Amino acid sequence: MANHASALKADRQNEKRRNANRSNRSQLRSGLRRFESLLEEQKSEQARAALPVLYALVDKAVRKKALSKNAGDRQKSRLTRRLNRISAAPATA
Repeated sequence: MANHASALKADRQNEKRRNANRSNRSQLRSGLRRFESLLEEQKSEQARAALPVLYALVDKAVRKKALSKNAGDRQKSRLTRRLNRISAAPATA
């Protein structure tokens, strides 16, 4: 346990930041799971409509430094590629 006032304050700040980061990552992962389920169900139109919302979640995580800028860009690129692959594939009945 911290003994000095500055160390106690640092502990409080770290706890607050950890909780904020956890919340941001959780929201992002939930959005990714929803998008993933749409892709698995071959609902490309709904997934296409959900993509801007997911982009906003990724951008928010980058803004809040839960993700780096490059990681956010990479995720958005991969999501778009997966959606385009699903959309281009012929529908199997």
